[in-house]
Amino acid sequence: MPSKSSSKKAANSSCCAGGMGGWLKFFAVLLGVLTPVWYLLEQNLERFYIFDLDQLQDVAARAVDTHGNDTRAMVKFIVDELAGQVSLTSFVNRDEEWVFNNAGGAMGAMYIIHASITEYLIIFGTAVGTEGHTGRHTADDYFHILSGTQLAYVPGEFEPEVYPPKSVHHLRRGDVKQYKMPESCFALEYARGWIPPMLFFGFADGLSSTLDLPTLWRTSWLTGKQMIGNLARGKF
Repeated sequence: MPSKSSSKKAANSSCCAGGMGGWLKFFAVLLGVLTPVWYLLEQNLERFYIFDLDQLQDVAARAVDTHGNDTRAMVKFIVDELAGQVSLTSFVNRDEEWVFNNAGGAMGAMYIIHASITEYLIIFGTAVGTEGHTGRHTADDYFHILSGTQLAYVPGEFEPEVYPPKSVHHLRRGDVKQYKMPESCFALEYARGWIPPMLFFGFADGLSSTLDLPTLWRTSWLTGKQMIGNLARGKF
């Protein structure tokens, strides 16, 4: 005849197994529901974009032509022109607040012009140079060089990719490179695709290396304010 303690252990094991099975069923159902939703959204991402690739390349090039190496003036030129368009006015952040950004071993500063679920547009750069890992992202990234030069490298090559002012470095979704800005370099950076998964890369160095909590908090606040605010305006 089994003892009371063994019966109790068996009952507890059965309860745990039942609870685990319940959670597995829940996640299976959740995955089954979310997968077709994600697939549908993935096939229609283009519908959510409000920034035009050719337009951004054009305004960045004209900013360089108009203001040369005066990066501050270039930034103002770009933001003023984008904000002056009726379709973009409410989605362009004109509050120029700069914050440090550490990601992939590289360090610079950024000004968030726009951030939403499917797009972000920032000015990113440094006055002293930096180098690091691009990250492997869920969005295409377009790096429009305003001043300075960016170098990039992929395994198997023996010469760097060189991106001077007015050029665009397109890092395709899922690709990865080493990059370097040897000296002062600033760019208009535009990403389109799934932006939230990119935040893990953006915060990783701050959580594991620099431990700069005030900067992490400020970055989270500025990004969250942009994303939530744009969602409230109907921008996915």
